[in-house]
Amino acid sequence: MATSTTKPLTQKEIKTALAQLPGWTYSANTLVREFTFHSFREALSFMVRAGFEAEAMDHHPDWTNVYNRVTVHLSTHDAGDKVTMKDIELAERFSRISWVK
Repeated sequence: MATSTTKPLTQKEIKTALAQLPGWTYSANTLVREFTFHSFREALSFMVRAGFEAEAMDHHPDWTNVYNRVTVHLSTHDAGDKVTMKDIELAERFSRISWVK
């Protein structure tokens, strides 16, 4: 049974949420954002800090790091790999802790 945080969002709900998440887009059933830092060290430190946020929510991103870029893809496995409120909340947390715009 899906809870309110694992129930897939409608396209309208996703569009409304994205209006409050600058830099994030919706593609292939995931929320996507690329964070570009000044160095590998900064990108890595963001990933460490973001990892604590993800672990606290028990919600782990699909992400990659290439030098100073961290690309994040968020969807909820328990919801059939669709976007849920859990993804919106984690995107908000990542945006809040990022020092790059």
